[in-house]
Parts: sequence; structure tokens; C-alpha cells
Amino acid sequence: MDAMTQTAPHAPPSDPRQALAFRHVSKHFLRGDGSSLEVLRDVGFDVPAGSVVSILGPSGSGKSTLLNMAAGLLLPDDGRVLVLGHETSGTVDWSRLGYMFQDDRLLPWRTAVDNVGLALETGSMGKRERRERAQAQLAVVGLGEFGSSYPHQLSGGMRSRVALARSLVTEPDILLMDEPFSRLDAQTRTTMHTELLRIHRERGMSIVFVTHDVEEAVILADRIVMFSPRPGRVHTELSVDLAHPRLGTPEALTLVAELRAAIAGMSADWVI
Repeated sequence: MDAMTQTAPHAPPSDPRQALAFRHVSKHFLRGDGSSLEVLRDVGFDVPAGSVVSILGPSGSGKSTLLNMAAGLLLPDDGRVLVLGHETSGTVDWSRLGYMFQDDRLLPWRTAVDNVGLALETGSMGKRERRERAQAQLAVVGLGEFGSSYPHQLSGGMRSRVALARSLVTEPDILLMDEPFSRLDAQTRTTMHTELLRIHRERGMSIVFVTHDVEEAVILADRIVMFSPRPGRVHTELSVDLAHPRLGTPEALTLVAELRAAIAGMSADWVI
């Protein structure tokens, strides 16, 4: 099977097997001068349950806006966003989603274990159980011995691991990730990719990973949804059929080159 199978942009019917579904989604924001900024236009695609889907696009193409709509933080101006078959404007069990932001957003006065446990504090779980679950999740990301450490005592990669543990401690069915490793050095970033794929294999949750880095999308994703420059639209959807690990393999390098060529032909506004 080819490493890359291209399909035309589409918005297929609702399917209960889809973790997320975007149906003709558009979004505008009001500028300070009163004018309207069109961020997304008629976006439609699905995230199959258990898959890793990367949204690849240039800065300003609405990737984070779309992720925020999936998380229920924003509503579309037009179209529909469905989470596990339910519209975000209706009743959604938000505990089934985890969100990892670009910044780690760790509270400096809390230890690592308390930062992870923060995600559990909105429910009725007791303090002891929260702490035990948070500590167990730190162990999953390789930081079992650092639960009592404060953020300033941790490296950038360790802080990212704490943020990942916090996103996973509620055991979500869907994990939303907004360029979470973009500020890490290359070696640490590679380590985080490996860890994320390992956890995905173990837990089988659906992952939506936003990035503007072509190589990162190829390394991680089962499917790549490539956005055009603003207003963001689905330019191309690609199924990636490559075995892991992919970093540095001839097949992955070929796919990266093909994607870069497609981007170069799309717009000079996309800085690779």
C-alpha cells in the first residue's frame, strides 16, 4: 500500500465510529477596528476512533481555533462540531476529552503531582485517590520519582511530560494537542514523540495533533489533514501507511518531501 493516499476534501455523513466530526465549519473573529477576520471556511473532516490525526497548516490558518471548538471553548459561526456523536452546542461529556496546550501551563506553586491532580479536582474524587492517580500517571510518563518537584526544578522536556500526564490522568477517549512540543529542542521532541506513540498504543485513545511542522505530522499521524493559509480550509487529506518508528526512514523522508512540495505549490505564505 502507498505511504500516502490522497483524498479530496469532504464532509462525510455522521458515523458513530468517529471520535470527532467537523461539518462545514466556519468561524470569524471581530477585529479591534470593527472589521471581521475570517479564520475558517467550510471545514469538514472526521477523526476515526483510535486514530492519530494531525492538522497541518501554517500559522494563522485556524488550527487552534478548530481545536478550541472541539473542546467546547468556542462555537462555530456556521456548521457543526460533533464529539463522540454529540454536538458541542448540546450535551457532551467533557471528561472524555483531554487538552494539552502549547504552553505547559503548570502552576509554579504546585508540585508535579499536584499539577497533574488538578485535572481531577472538578469531580467528586477524594484527595487521596486524586494524588494516587496523579502519581501513577507521572510514572506512566517516566516521572514517577519527580512527583514532589516544582516546575522550576524541571527541564523543559520534564515539564512537557507533566503536562501530558495532566492531560491523560482523566483517562480521556480523545486527546487534543495544540503544538505541545514546539518549544522543545530536537532531541527532547523526538523523545516526546516516542512517548506519545507508546501511550497511544497502550490506551488506544483518539489523538488530534495540531502542528505546522511537516516532519512531526509524518512521524506521528495515521492521517494528515492539511489546511490552506487563512481562511483555513481542508486543502488535502492524506492517509499515512508507514510502520513505526518512522524518523529518518526513506519512506518517511519521501513523504516529507512530497508534502513540502505540495505546500510550496499551495502558497508562498507558508514558512516551512
